[in-house]
This record gives sequence, structure tokens and C-alpha cells, in this order.
Amino acid sequence: MTPGAHLGYLWHGVLRNTVEKEVDKSVGGGRLPPWIRARALTQRTRDRMVGVLGSLNTVCQSARCPNIGECFERGTATFMILGNCCTRNCTFCAVPRGVPLPPEEDEPEKVAEAAEALGLRYVVVTSVTRDDLPDGGAGQFAETIGAVRRRLAGCQVEVLIPDFQGSEEALRTVLRACPDVLNHNLETVPRLYPLVRPQADYRRSLGLLRRAKELAPEIVTKSGFMLGLGESRGEVCGVLGDLRVAGCEMVTLGQYLCPSPRHLPVARYVPPEEFEEMRKEGLRLGFKHVEAGPLVRSSYHAESQAGFSTPPSQLSSRVSALAESKKVCGRPPCGEGVGFLGSNGRP
Repeated sequence: MTPGAHLGYLWHGVLRNTVEKEVDKSVGGGRLPPWIRARALTQRTRDRMVGVLGSLNTVCQSARCPNIGECFERGTATFMILGNCCTRNCTFCAVPRGVPLPPEEDEPEKVAEAAEALGLRYVVVTSVTRDDLPDGGAGQFAETIGAVRRRLAGCQVEVLIPDFQGSEEALRTVLRACPDVLNHNLETVPRLYPLVRPQADYRRSLGLLRRAKELAPEIVTKSGFMLGLGESRGEVCGVLGDLRVAGCEMVTLGQYLCPSPRHLPVARYVPPEEFEEMRKEGLRLGFKHVEAGPLVRSSYHAESQAGFSTPPSQLSSRVSALAESKKVCGRPPCGEGVGFLGSNGRP
């Protein structure tokens, strides 16, 4: 999956009552440590959200995110565009692989309609990796950002993008749409790339973040990676240092959880105190915000990570026949005015 997301390091059966029961099956019967617990997704909440989302994909469902119960209960979701089939074979990710269908032309408008129906003021959009498309899906990202802004004036938009196989033109396409936050996850340390992300390249991903900051310094850049795959503390600190040199301002660190017996096993469950140490190290290195913890994911409470607080959403019963909005986003164009946090300052 792309960056996609989020970080996609999870397990089967999010509808079960506890995380522990499901991960037991994934890692050969070993019990989860007591610090890993997540809210269950109830059938009522699932049905309510599916009624609003319709045919849209979310990384919450496709990547089997542990936080789906909490996020769906709050009426939030991370939209996953460009289908539900990834062209890559990352060994940590639960998103289906194979030959994807052509992009849906009306998908950007559907995302905007669902965001409006959910009452969102901060929208996160990710995708599967589409190496089959000439632009890697960059155009669909740009169209989706535009559709959300047209329908929801003042809405903040964060995108979690793939590496576009190193295409600067694809990156420029996304940047021209002026997302408030541009995220691309490194996922793991360089040594583990052949095992964890065999079709990706650490330097290429790092270069994307660096180039994004060079091309659009006013857009906040963000990344994230997993712990518990066999990395050392020194390697984690090395990745944090690389991200800062690349100009990255925000970073997330979370525990890898095995999605199924076919995926990489968990090498180690990292205790909360070590996540806290890494959070402090990130702040020492100069990150404006570091989110670190066992259940942290790229888009988990993303609006809070960015310093933008969304009140509890009131789910709308209107999913279809929403009036076409004529409002234009009031955010200044790229390079003009204040940053995405306005008077509150940069993250």
C-alpha cells in the first residue's frame, strides 16, 4: 500500500471484541502486551459509517487499522482513493494486491460529498500505490483536493502519497493543488527495506520529502514509520535525523502489528516508555510535532497532530443528493499569506 498509508500495520477482524484475540491468531498465539488495547468497532457504528461512505474505500477498513472503532465512532475516516488494489507487495501491509481497475472519474466528488456529510473540517486522503498509471495517481490526488475545497470552504486537507516512482512531475501535480499537509511514510529503517518494502527505495522516499519542501516550503511535510520490525534504537534515531535534514516537520511512530500469518511477524513489542523516549528525541532534533505510541498511525487524530481541533462530528443522514457547493476555499494560494495553522503558527 502507499504510504497509505497509514501505516497499514495491522490485523484481521476489527469487528472482534478485543485486539488481543485477533493478534494472537496472527503471531502464533503470543499474547499482546497489556499496553496495546483498542476500542472495538460495533456493528451499529460500522453500518452508520458505511451508509455515509457508500462505495468509497477507507484505509481504516482496507489496512485493518486498530483505531477504526474509535475513529468511526467519532465520525472520521481516512479516504483511500484509486481503488482497493495495490500494485506493490509490501510484506507488512494488509491492503489487497493485484491488478487494479482504472480510476473512477467521479471519485473526487464522492470523497468531497462524504466529507461534507460527515461534517469534517480536516480531511485526510491516501491511496494505494498505482505504478500502472503514468502519473502514479497524482492527478486524482489533485482533483480530490480541489473537490474538497470547492465543497467545504476553509477545510484543511492532508494527503498521504506514494513515492510516484520518483517522478518529480507527479509530485509537482500534487503540490500545485496546495494540500495543507503532505505526508509520505518511510515505514521502516533503510536496512529493512528489502524485507519490508521490496519495491520501494529509502533514498527515493527521503528524496521526495526533501524535494517537496524545496518546491513548496509553505506546505507542511510529514512522515511516519513503524517500530517492532527488528530495527535498532540507533537506526530509529538515524531515520529521525534523515527526516530532519530533509526538512520534515512532523513525524509519527507506531507499533507494527502483524495483519495475518502471511505477513511479517512482530519482532518486538515496544513499550510505551521507549516511544516516549523517541518522541523526546524527535523534539530535540527539531520536529515541530512528534506523535509516538503503540497505536499511533499516520492519520490517527491527524487534525490534532496538525494543531487543528475538530469537534465531535454529527453524522448526516444525507449521503446522496447533496447540493453542489459553490463556495471557494478561503485559504491563501501556495506561497501567499499565512501557513496552514494561520494565526496559531506553524506546527
